[in-house]
Amino acid sequence: MPIIEADGIAKSYPLANDPSQSFLAVDHVSLVIEEGEVYGILGPNGAGKTTTLEMLEGLTEIDEGLARVDGIDVSKHPTEVKKRIGVQLQSSEYFDRLSLVELLKLFAHLYGVHDFDPLALLREVNLEEKARARPASLSGGQRQRFTIACALVNQPRVLFLDEPTTGLDPQARHNLWHLVERLNAQGITIVLTTHYMEEAETLCGRIAIMDHGIIIAEDTPDNLIMAHAPRPREVPAHGNIEDVFLALTGHGLRD
Repeated sequence: MPIIEADGIAKSYPLANDPSQSFLAVDHVSLVIEEGEVYGILGPNGAGKTTTLEMLEGLTEIDEGLARVDGIDVSKHPTEVKKRIGVQLQSSEYFDRLSLVELLKLFAHLYGVHDFDPLALLREVNLEEKARARPASLSGGQRQRFTIACALVNQPRVLFLDEPTTGLDPQARHNLWHLVERLNAQGITIVLTTHYMEEAETLCGRIAIMDHGIIIAEDTPDNLIMAHAPRPREVPAHGNIEDVFLALTGHGLRD
């Protein structure tokens, strides 16, 4: 059953050098995400990935089109949507004088969550030993896991992760992948953006490839590879999502 539905959502922004003109950051995107999926949006910087997520989350106004999360119209009832989702942003700031436990209690209070065990949540993200630490003392990987812990305070049905492993070393990246897999196994639908090919192939049941504000392909990683980067019969090699992206767009992911 779909838990997220978007029908022709679009967002425009004024041009910096000419505010009378605008550019279409997200160009009438439609997608359906099933409950329990790990769904990835893959694309380079500026492709429209973050803006798409922000519209689905109710953080950015939708100019055109319709989006529903758990059956709720995002534009009409953004507060109700926020009660059902958890959001990890690309960057987050915290009250530096508060410990991790104190920050989680603060988030719980803001959400109106009363039956809450901050230590259990820190244990879930492998940060129990850092309970009394402050955010500034955390490594990059620990900080990302704590950001996810904050997004889980309200026990969301959908967790949005915006480039969650950008800037992390390989070990921290793999640790976060394992966390995503554990959370999904608990029944949480996860929507993530990434520009890491391996991350998309490893975590996502389906991938939308996005470029210049539009979704140019959507399917399982295996189906995308077979359709756009099939295994050569004579060469002992196989295609991957990077080959798919190049075949569809004519340029590399970081171009």
